[in-house]
Amino acid sequence: MEFETQSALPESTMVKHHQTTEEEEEDIYKILLPNVGDLPPTPPSAVQSNFISYFAPDFLKPGHDQYVYRHANGLCVIGLASTHLAFKDQEGGGGGGITAVDFNVGKSNRSEMKVTGKRKRNAQILEPNSALCKVCTNEGSYIVRCCVKGSLLEVNDRLIKQPQLLNSSAEREGYIAIMMPKPADWLKVKDSLLGFEEYKKLREIC
Repeated sequence: MEFETQSALPESTMVKHHQTTEEEEEDIYKILLPNVGDLPPTPPSAVQSNFISYFAPDFLKPGHDQYVYRHANGLCVIGLASTHLAFKDQEGGGGGGITAVDFNVGKSNRSEMKVTGKRKRNAQILEPNSALCKVCTNEGSYIVRCCVKGSLLEVNDRLIKQPQLLNSSAEREGYIAIMMPKPADWLKVKDSLLGFEEYKKLREIC
């Protein structure tokens, strides 16, 4: 017994299906390979890719500008913003920029703190105005503070021997400390901080 083989779909339907498939592939190609002209002139830094930047301008004192970089896991990296007064000493003729970093603040030396285990044993719970360290220039010294309430997980003790990291890379290798605020405490302080665009506008940064 013989059977005639026939196409399951009319030719016009097959053509439309082929065109639709080509259009879908073209859309996917555009997503995976964007127009080179749309790409930024420089790739985003690790900070821009992994953290949301917040700023605490004039924290407790005029010109004491600090940043808080918040990771999706809740960790906060604390450091000196580029507009902090300590960097202006270098511009003002004092020269040398930041020359020393001292984590010995009053009754506690933050650099001697050792946090252990997943539960972060021995972590100090600090307030936003708690001192992290003192940075020194040829013109004077400045207290760097936490800006957020939370557990102090570590300080960047490399700055003790390499304070110049603050002058060359304050937003990266020259960070001051890493803290972990509780979610409720973060929500309380978040409203007092500025986003990057607000900070740029306030300080007239290009």
